[in-house]
Amino acid sequence: MELISLKTFKAVVDHGGVQAASKALHTVQSNVTARIKRLEEELGSPLFYRKGRGLELTPSGITLLEYAGRLLQLEQQAGLAVKQVGEASGDIRIGSMESFAAARLPGLLQALRNKHPNLMPKVTTETSGELVQKVLDYKLDCAFVGGPVDHPELLSQEVLIEELVLASAKNIDVPDTLIMFRSGCAYRDLALSWLRDSGRVDTQVLDMGTQEGILGCVAVGLGFTLLPRKVAEDSRYANDLNLEVLDDQYSQVPTLMITHREAIALAGLDTLKALFEQKLPEWESAA
Repeated sequence: MELISLKTFKAVVDHGGVQAASKALHTVQSNVTARIKRLEEELGSPLFYRKGRGLELTPSGITLLEYAGRLLQLEQQAGLAVKQVGEASGDIRIGSMESFAAARLPGLLQALRNKHPNLMPKVTTETSGELVQKVLDYKLDCAFVGGPVDHPELLSQEVLIEELVLASAKNIDVPDTLIMFRSGCAYRDLALSWLRDSGRVDTQVLDMGTQEGILGCVAVGLGFTLLPRKVAEDSRYANDLNLEVLDDQYSQVPTLMITHREAIALAGLDTLKALFEQKLPEWESAA
């Protein structure tokens, strides 16, 4: 079973058909069709139901898709692992919550680059829920997420404990509106629990996509938010914010570095894990 056949099969699934897959693979449709046909002959089973111009995976196709994803990821990781023997080089794909990326990640990446100058971090910022899924799908080598995370396919290491605070505008009557990231954010889930436990069932919730946008709206009195103390204190809006301490059950949130249990060990990941045992300046204000 050739990897090019698996790549072609997965491209047809991911892009919804032969024509779109051929464009993504920069080849002609006949090549895609021929590779799928050879793969079906090799496996002795059809992979797609052909319905007019559409395709639908057969049970055999569904099974192959799971293994194809793993095999193709192993191919990519094998290349990275070979490059990272001795002096690490190549890319390392890192996911992060936006708050962690803004307040904590720069110093960590600088330390990583000092250790491995030929290693290039590729950073993706998403909600914790989205990052967990991308690690499970082998689309990220590691991710920094809000805990707890309990999944049999993931390994996690606690990086630090963030202190969340209630932030609102100074000297302004603030409406009863919680401004947070969209669903999937670990801090949002905690904020909603705090609202319920406080009996504030009528509080409106406004979703925003960036930390800077949330802080800007809070600073001008459009609502309040829960966020890490360091993010608030390092923000350009720091002088406009009033920060209130919360009970420990709402304020003490672990940040975890997660990796896939079956992922190939990479030198860059080992270095990241070792850095957490050192006292980086970015960690000093952590609870």
